[in-house]
Amino acid sequence: MANASAKRTAAQNETALRNLKIWMLAAPFIALFIRFFFRSSLFPSRTSIFIHVLTFIPLFVLYTHLNSIGSPRRDPTTGALIGSGEDLNMSGVTEWCWDIIYVTWGCQIGSAALGEWFWWVYLCIPLFALYKIYSVFLKPYFFSKAPESASTEDETAQSMSKRQQKLKKRSDKGDPRVKRL
Repeated sequence: MANASAKRTAAQNETALRNLKIWMLAAPFIALFIRFFFRSSLFPSRTSIFIHVLTFIPLFVLYTHLNSIGSPRRDPTTGALIGSGEDLNMSGVTEWCWDIIYVTWGCQIGSAALGEWFWWVYLCIPLFALYKIYSVFLKPYFFSKAPESASTEDETAQSMSKRQQKLKKRSDKGDPRVKRL
């Protein structure tokens, strides 16, 4: 039997996956609607069609990934919840999957409304990936300076706990309660 948090996660995942399915169909239709009614040309250029197809590949891969990890498993006979699936509101890779999906939909609709130049916004995805690689992997290991060491007394004071610092002060004063080694 599933607990309350698993049921809540399963309900949130079902809602998120349902909205994902709706928007996977709605975003291209909104783009076509905008093109048909608000732009002079119905059909995009060959370059834009190529970009649509090219960006649909990661969109579909991320959709199937989120669908596979987030779908709750239920008992077919009773309908009882067996597993809630992974939480689709997690930070990290799952959050980045959602971000890529949102940027792709935005670029589809934006290119239909504002022009083909709007696909340049899609470059924020690899730029963000490069930023993360630099800030998480390269900067700490290769580009960080060695910390400037203060006096050795300050270093030992920083490494000692408050209790150890208090005992050291008592010892320096000659307090008989502190054993000297």
